[in-house]
Amino acid sequence: MSGYTPLPGGVIHEADYWVVEHCVGPLGVGTLLVKPKRHVTRVSDLLDDEAAEVGSLLHRSAAVIDELLSPDQVYVCLWSHAGGVPGHVHYVVQPVTAELMNEYEAYGPRLQVAMFEAAEALPEDEVVAFADRARAAF
Repeated sequence: MSGYTPLPGGVIHEADYWVVEHCVGPLGVGTLLVKPKRHVTRVSDLLDDEAAEVGSLLHRSAAVIDELLSPDQVYVCLWSHAGGVPGHVHYVVQPVTAELMNEYEAYGPRLQVAMFEAAEALPEDEVVAFADRARAAF
């Protein structure tokens, strides 16, 4: 895959048109990214086969998080801007617990904003361990 940079935990799951990896950034251990292999900046630009595959992959990604972490909720969000300009489309699949919402005194998009503002680095060993478990679960 062109432009791919290895991440802690590496590729967790690869489908025909999409890849699942652990999210880099402060959204918590267990937060996954689901991104197309092909460079796409708009959901409406997905090819039919890419669009057909993503729904089941988002469902499976959320189910893996539920199975491994038992969160209160799993957020699924589209992110695509970098510096205010549309960038590569990717879905963030994030486990959320009452404890996490209480810690940041926020939920939904405000929780994610608060987590980005806090910018807490994730322990790489925990990310790698979760990726190994998620890989086996897929």
